[in-house]
Amino acid sequence: MTRPVIIGLSGGSGSGKSTILQGLLHALGPDQVSVLEHDAYYRPLAHLSVEERAEVNFDHPNSLETPLLVQHVDALLRGETIQKPVYDFTRHARTHQTIEVRPTRIIIVEGILVLAEKELVKRMEIKLFVDTDSDVRLIRRIKRDMVERDRTLESILDQYAKTVRPMHLEFVEASKRHADVIIPRGGQNEVAFAMVLARIRSIMYAYQFTEVIQPKSS
Repeated sequence: MTRPVIIGLSGGSGSGKSTILQGLLHALGPDQVSVLEHDAYYRPLAHLSVEERAEVNFDHPNSLETPLLVQHVDALLRGETIQKPVYDFTRHARTHQTIEVRPTRIIIVEGILVLAEKELVKRMEIKLFVDTDSDVRLIRRIKRDMVERDRTLESILDQYAKTVRPMHLEFVEASKRHADVIIPRGGQNEVAFAMVLARIRSIMYAYQFTEVIQPKSS
């Protein structure tokens, strides 16, 4: 297999990263793309009570086991299969299950903080930041957390004020400077998406061509 292309996909919570991700999966083909969500690498909190887990600042980089994610990216680059963790957001705990991820031509590393992590950034060929207005992001976050994570509106707004907004300004927004491409208006920006897709395909072709012309060692 030719060398995988590592793509970083970042942006604030509710910015439209999932729409961009689904668009890439559809355009490139799911058999060509592996996805590593940073959210899957939240640190195990089994030693804490349910109440204590709810008080953890999940929007700070320290809440994530990024070194393990880096190890998994490197393993995929070497052509190895990895076991991606599964995180249960309703209990704020990592489960005992894992998902097998095999190396593919494209590896997308997705999450609000992936461009804030130096060891991840230096492995990325393309770094994308999805930029959407804060009020739109908040509305989307409320809908998602109430439906998918069984949370109350009060708890969502309380978390947003205490940790989500401050951490976004300190880490997520600041990481935008590392992006190669900033996509305004999220998944609605068809022109930006088309440009990104063309760039990905050109890199895939270049890697494939390099592999073909490289002489074999004797």
